[in-house]
Amino acid sequence: GKKMGKGTNLTQVKDWAKTFLLLDIEETKMSPFIVKHPFTDTGVIALRNPDGSIGQANLLEDKAELQKWRRHMAEQIDRSKSAFHIHLMVTKPYRLTFLKYIQPYLSQKDFSEILNDAWTRSENPNSDPNVSQEELLAMFQTADPTALMEEDEYLQFKQFDDTDTVYRGVTSYNAENIKALSWSLDCDKAAWFAHRFGEDGTVYEAQIAKEHILAYFNSRNEKEVIVAPQYLTELSKVQEIDDSFTQTM
Repeated sequence: GKKMGKGTNLTQVKDWAKTFLLLDIEETKMSPFIVKHPFTDTGVIALRNPDGSIGQANLLEDKAELQKWRRHMAEQIDRSKSAFHIHLMVTKPYRLTFLKYIQPYLSQKDFSEILNDAWTRSENPNSDPNVSQEELLAMFQTADPTALMEEDEYLQFKQFDDTDTVYRGVTSYNAENIKALSWSLDCDKAAWFAHRFGEDGTVYEAQIAKEHILAYFNSRNEKEVIVAPQYLTELSKVQEIDDSFTQTM
């Protein structure tokens, strides 16, 4: 993993944030209302006019407003008192990527707390195009477990059996991503993931030794475990009981 300094270098974190701020705003099919950028999810921003009324500007079309918006965001970054606060300014899809770049300038505690937040709030952290599975795994291996998990999660984590059964539900969207970092101790929760979006997905189960479980998160009631996927053994499909016919009797 990357070496982390003793304390957090907030100046370096701010410099990286301002670098991310300068990235181009990416258009989507829903532009200008929905865009991709580390500091905004929309290209249409509210503005206060000189007379106090509220107007709006399109950042994709109005270069002057784009520059003004960037200056305003840079000032907010500069005023931030902590790396965690700057992380919260970053839009969710970019948080893990941002963390990857600021990691060398964070204390282990700050890094671990930001990793928890970036991971547990992300819509789909296992498939971030800018952070590979190897990089994510290294992040979890570098983190301090006591700062990475909430106290009750950490207590549960310490009490795991020597070998644990874990479950993962996949749909056609992520079917090739079976050996991912993210599994659940709860078969029903895995089944929910397999069948969301009305999909006819598959639930897998596997065994993992306690020493290869890196974290336990239950903030979303998913009983999620982060594992080193190369150590999963006895991987097999769970035969789900099809109860659809009983309901039509």
